Amino acid sequence: MKVDILAIGVHPDDVELSCSGTLLRHMDQGKTVGLLDLTRGELGTRGTAEIRDQEAADAAELLGASFRKNLEMEDGFFSYHPDNIKKIIAIIREHQPEIVLCNAVDDRHPDHGRAAKLTADACFYSGLVKIPTYDAEGNPHERWRPKAVYHYIQDFNLKPDFVVDISAYMERKLYLVKAFRSQFYVPEAKEYEQELSSPISSKSFMDFLKAKAATYGRPAGFDFGEGFTVPRTPGVRDLFQLS
Repeated sequence: MKVDILAIGVHPDDVELSCSGTLLRHMDQGKTVGLLDLTRGELGTRGTAEIRDQEAADAAELLGASFRKNLEMEDGFFSYHPDNIKKIIAIIREHQPEIVLCNAVDDRHPDHGRAAKLTADACFYSGLVKIPTYDAEGNPHERWRPKAVYHYIQDFNLKPDFVVDISAYMERKLYLVKAFRSQFYVPEAKEYEQELSSPISSKSFMDFLKAKAATYGRPAGFDFGEGFTVPRTPGVRDLFQLS
């Protein structure tokens, strides 16, 4: 199943928090989207891996993603290792995305920066014919290199290289984030360990997300925006396409 965009996150809510508005916008334009989580987020303060598995599936259904997969790397302790790179390569080759969105290059959580390099390098190596990977039946994949890799911005306020207008999608983005009921402030979710607090579980966190999106959107003239950084300078053929 080929998709236009593959959104990758090291934890099963990174995508929703950081680039789901962008995904919603492009899906409304007819683009297809797949999701890939590198870990099950088992080290999170609240919830369990099993709970987060279900939340991730619920969020993917709400988004309308073509698929959501999990590579089950070890949360917090996954390494930059050939085996992990090849796992990502196999997904890229199977689904042949034109664009890959992935974790921030530098962030508060150490997993994010490590995952950013792991994913970006996998996108490059995926285009090399001498790195073999195989599908479930043992058939070799064809090599595939995405046209672009963009890193979404997470907790740290990095300077974006470009901003996507998500003004029409801000409320839908927050709805997707709240699908991860164990992680965020959802008072009616009595089945979860509400007494355990984390930096993202406070009542004010959703207001923070909205304010952050407003901060990134304002310089570009948008009510709300999501910022991205790029590993190489993007080119344009039409100045009038820049807003």
